[in-house]
Amino acid sequence: MKGFFLSLKSEFYKSRKTLGFWAAILLPLILTLLVSIGFYTHADKSAGSPGLLVWMRFAGIMLNVMGALLLPMFCIFIAYSVNAIEHKADTWKTLFSLPIPKWSVYSAKYFYTLFLVFLTLLLFALFTIGFGNLLGLLKPTELKFADYHMEWTLLQIYFKLFLSALGILSIQFLLSLIWSDFLKPMGIGFICFIAGVISVGVNWDYAYTIPYAHPMLALKSMMGVHKRGTPPTQIVIDIFTHDVYVSLGVAAVVFVAGFFIVQRKSVK
Repeated sequence: MKGFFLSLKSEFYKSRKTLGFWAAILLPLILTLLVSIGFYTHADKSAGSPGLLVWMRFAGIMLNVMGALLLPMFCIFIAYSVNAIEHKADTWKTLFSLPIPKWSVYSAKYFYTLFLVFLTLLLFALFTIGFGNLLGLLKPTELKFADYHMEWTLLQIYFKLFLSALGILSIQFLLSLIWSDFLKPMGIGFICFIAGVISVGVNWDYAYTIPYAHPMLALKSMMGVHKRGTPPTQIVIDIFTHDVYVSLGVAAVVFVAGFFIVQRKSVK
């Protein structure tokens, strides 16, 4: 366990000045800030809308952009950026020859990659909550954010998005370990992402078998429960849906298989 934490600490020091690390922090900040500015300058368009509807419009922009579009591509980028450090320096053999169990080194690198994605989604939730409440204070008449508390709901939504992305992240992590160039894992990931988009778009019954479709399926299953023709009165979040279970299963299988693949590769 000591080797794992040493390796995890090493990953932080190696990546703290990289684009991947700062992208995990700046992406949610910049996107949420831009949406907040748009809401502030067009606050009159939301005048008269109930608090829940205002929250849904505000948070929905980030969720649709991040969950349906950016999250799969972000996982591809983060997985590569963490492993690119070793590829560029050609230090894989050195890393696996350290007096630390190979399992600890591999696990630390994998869980650090998970941490960066988790951090990004957590910041999306926190910035959405923070900026939403700030807008409610600045424009209390038009933007009635204070009329509804969506903090717990948003945390649940982004946690589900994180779980739904584990399958993608695990596959891309393994691909970026096997290949040193960015084009191969990026190309495979992009093709799979397109396949996932198409499968969800045509409502294919077995779309959940494609890991790259899981974030979109997660968002699709998180709909407000209300009667047709009436505004929503509540949002019910079912975190552990079919797609999330498949994502967790894929992540577990790929994680274990990846260790044996990389272990054999590292000694060549």
